[in-house]
Amino acid sequence: MMTFFSSGVTDPQARRKALGVACGAGAGALWGLVFLAPALVRDFSPLMLTIGRYLFFGLIAAFLLVPRWRALAPRLGRGHWRSLAWLAFTGNVLYYLLLSSAVQNGGIAMTSLVIGFLPVAVTVIGSRDHGAVPLRALLPSILLSVAGAGCIGWQAFAAPASGGLGASVLGFACAVGALASWTAFAVRNARCLQRLEGVSGQDWNLLTGIVTGAQSLLLVPVALLLESAHHDLGAWARFGAVSAGLALVASIAGNALWNRMSRLLPLTLVGQMILFETLFALVYGLAWERRAPTPLELLALGFVVLSVASCLAAHRPATAASH
Repeated sequence: MMTFFSSGVTDPQARRKALGVACGAGAGALWGLVFLAPALVRDFSPLMLTIGRYLFFGLIAAFLLVPRWRALAPRLGRGHWRSLAWLAFTGNVLYYLLLSSAVQNGGIAMTSLVIGFLPVAVTVIGSRDHGAVPLRALLPSILLSVAGAGCIGWQAFAAPASGGLGASVLGFACAVGALASWTAFAVRNARCLQRLEGVSGQDWNLLTGIVTGAQSLLLVPVALLLESAHHDLGAWARFGAVSAGLALVASIAGNALWNRMSRLLPLTLVGQMILFETLFALVYGLAWERRAPTPLELLALGFVVLSVASCLAAHRPATAASH
């Protein structure tokens, strides 16, 4: 990996990829925090946590867009709004509802396992794009990511979450749903950003936030009907702090870095960058549980790093590879 960065010092294309990888790592570090939130406010349902996070996201996004709205609005057509509605639902509302359910039922390790397959899914889809790196060149990276996810999965099923096997199965099913939802989002969002003209990646993120906030408002009546637990003032204060923190750190800052990366890197490499989220989620989870990683978890982290490094090597220009 160091060869990739050092060989690209005077190569604009290599610098572009290096910046993209840095943005991807930053997004992963911030997004890894979303795996902790369901554990921090376990007494609130996944639906409540989803609504809280995205209501704050919508409010912050609207506030940040107000100064530029008059200049931005004429550049947006019906197609843009349709794409934003679809992306907001698949990449935010549905994804986080399923992910929160997976964490609360199956634990952080199992959820990280399934989300760890995102690079495989996105990379395979991206390999069909025109000019993409051939799938055979990406095979080592894909196999390494599968091996890493497999190690985490073996660990998760060998020691089921405290809710028992039934809760672990439900958590696994929710995590698979989250995987499908975010794979669809990652592919379409990257392609939208590649074609986007007159709208910055940050503005696109904020627009997605506004639409997501509106969608979460529609879920409030459903939550009021389903929520039966009573919470004291301290619990609501903790819930509000976690929701606002997720909105600012993960949805605003993390998404901005991800959108910047999506404009710098090809879709096949975008898929591999999701591995950083898995890496940081595991690190945060271990810190929360106050334990050292098991041998299987250490092996999995090694596979993750090797997978990203091999994918970077596959995307190096032929001239750089010969140095």
